[in-house]
Formats: sequence, C-alpha cells, structure tokens
Amino acid sequence: MYTHAKRAWTPDKTEVTIFDGLHLKDVSSSEGAKLAAGVSVAQEALTSHRTVMSFGLENYFFEKYAEKSGRKIPVLDWSNIFFSIVSTVAQSMQYFQMAASFYVGAILLRRKEIGTFTVFRVFTMISFSAQGVGRAASFLPDLKSANTGARKIMQILRRKSKLPVDEGEEPEKPFKGAIEFRNLHFAYPDRKHTQVLQGFDHSVTSGSSVALVGQSGCGKSTILQLILRFYEGADISEESGIFMDGQNIKNLAPRWIRSNIGVVLQQSDLFDLTIRENIAFGDLSRDLSMDEIIAAARVAKIHEFIMSLPEGYDTMVGIRGSQLSGGQRQRLAIARALVRKPVLLLLDEATSALDAENERAVQDALNETISSSSMTCLVVAHRLSTVEACDCVVVVEGGQKVESGPPQTLLQAKGFFYSLHSAAH
Repeated sequence: MYTHAKRAWTPDKTEVTIFDGLHLKDVSSSEGAKLAAGVSVAQEALTSHRTVMSFGLENYFFEKYAEKSGRKIPVLDWSNIFFSIVSTVAQSMQYFQMAASFYVGAILLRRKEIGTFTVFRVFTMISFSAQGVGRAASFLPDLKSANTGARKIMQILRRKSKLPVDEGEEPEKPFKGAIEFRNLHFAYPDRKHTQVLQGFDHSVTSGSSVALVGQSGCGKSTILQLILRFYEGADISEESGIFMDGQNIKNLAPRWIRSNIGVVLQQSDLFDLTIRENIAFGDLSRDLSMDEIIAAARVAKIHEFIMSLPEGYDTMVGIRGSQLSGGQRQRLAIARALVRKPVLLLLDEATSALDAENERAVQDALNETISSSSMTCLVVAHRLSTVEACDCVVVVEGGQKVESGPPQTLLQAKGFFYSLHSAAH
C-alpha cells in the first residue's frame, strides 16, 4: 500500500525537465546567435561613442543592433518566464512529494500498516527536505546581489541624457561657419573644483582656419568637445558661452550642430565594414554617390592606396580598422569628415599619434584641405608643424587666450608661440 501511495505522489519531473530543455535549446541556439551579433554591434558603437555622436550615427547603430539581434526581446522575455515557471514547478514537486510521502507514511504507521524501517525512510525524507531548504536559503545573499545588480542595470537603461540630441532649436538659415567664444568657463563634472577654461575669448570668422596651441592640459581639446556639446560650459551669463552665427549653442539641438561639423580625432575609430561604408558614414542624411566618396578619398590622399587593394573600396577594414596602418586610418577619417561637406571642420591632434612617415602623408592631406577649402577649420595642434597652413594661431594657457595672430607674425613677435615653437624644435 505504501508503495502504491508513493507512486501516486511521484511527479513526472523527468518529463518536465526534458520538455524544458528541448524548448530552451531551440530558443537559446537561435537567440544566442542573434544576441551575440547584436552585442558585437553594441560593443563597437559604445567603444567608439565619440565618433558615433560626432557624426550622428545613433539611429543607424540602434537600427543595426535591432536588425542583428532580430528584435526578439519579447520572445526572449517569454522564454525566460517559461523557464522560470517550469523550473519552479520541477524543483517544488520534489518537496511536495517528500511532504506528501511523510504524511501518508505517518498515517500508515499509526494504523500499523508499516514498520520501523519505513519510518526511518520517512525521517530520511525529512532530512533531505531540510537539506533542500538549507540550500535554498544559502542562495538568498546571491539573490540579493542579483537584485541589486538588476536594479543598477535598469537605472542605466532608464536614464535619460542630460543633453538630448533632438532637444533645441534647428535654425532654418544654413550655418555659415562663424564661431565666437565669449567668456567661456568650464570644469569637468568629476573635477568641478578644477577650472579647465577660465574666460576664454576668441572670434573665428567664416571660412578661416584657426589653430589652438598650448601645453598639455591647457583646454585646447576641451574647446572642441564643448562645440560638439559633449559637455556644457558654465552658465556665467546669457552673453557668455559659444555662439554659432550669433546663436548660443545651448539653445541649439546637438544633432543639428553636429550635422554641420566634420571631426577628425587623434584616435579615429573605424567600424568593421568596408572602406566605402566607413567613408559614407560621414553623411547618412542622404545616399552618397560613389563619385562623392572617391572625391573625398582623393582629397584625403588615400584613393591611390585604396585602388591598390584587390577589392578596392569594398575591402573590409577589420575591427576598429585593424587591417590598416595608423596613417591609413587617419586619412580614411579625414575622407569621412570631408564627404559630408561640413561647414566647420574640427581636427583634434590628428597626427600626434603617428610616426614620421605617416605624419607627413596625413599632414599633406590636412594642409591641402585647410588651405584650399572654404570651410571653417579649428585645429588643435600638438606638433606645431600642423599650424603652418592656418590663417591664425591662438595660444591657450591656463584656460585663457594669451596670444593670437598669423603664425609668422607670432614667430617674429617672439612671445608665447615663439617659445612653444622653439621648444618643439
């Protein structure tokens, strides 16, 4: 009778587990591959976030992530819920079985239908049950840690940007390229007591090229980041800040600002796509013709190299451009910046990380771009040879402008720029 009772309380846990495993195998194999592809896209975008933001590629990578991951988040959530329910039932049934068996055993013992040995087996069941409860209790700290981690992840996912890219005005009149810095102050959020810029003033006329030079840490690159609205300058007054064609950039939408700007950074990020696609990333607002891409590559002095490759413009550059040299990556970055025909070109120490040979090649491309272009150029220079083609040099020290003028005029004046130039040589 006891045997019959015990069989009656035995759940088909094996069947539940097999069904659970078969279902999750199908889900995990397909979803795992899609999520891996999606994570690869997300990782590439996050590690190159400044490039993504500078060229307004947020929507592109969002859509690419959705495409690679298959937009299967709801299905994945359902499978997780299914797994949780099945796992809970499967794990709980064994304890229901033990409890029921103990209850039935006690009744049978009182009726003297079973012996002491059977009672011992019942107590063994209780012991196993207690062990199970103990193991479950030991997981409570892990559950707390997991809950804390999940809360932090959700906080990040729900966090809204302090500078939404679409929030602000988008002037109807085209940007002409005039930039004015008025009493500009700035301190990084994690170093609020250290002022990087302390009343920087300068006016850049449309179509001119201006080089920002100075010692490391004087605030040169910070000025470019403020133009791109990666950060906000201090609110000193309504008349202070950065003005584009007379309009305070704090009132302008970051996406509109960046759509008028081409950027070449010290370490330019390329994406694991073809050369053609990487150059075309410079302007996703329209369908670029191959002629436009080639024209930008010619100006950047990279066309001849590209044509020497077996697959030409369809050559894959590898993760972060790993298949190319530093100089080739920088020239591709220049082509990417130029293909959008920007009104304002920002060059942030574009040659400082290159060797002498690559620096000459990139410098030639930059000098030709600066001297022959009608766009406004702001150049942050570590090596002073970069500034020779610029119309004006601004020496920054202590977060302020201490000297400005044409390169040759400043050299003859033997002031701050002369000292920097002499030290470099």
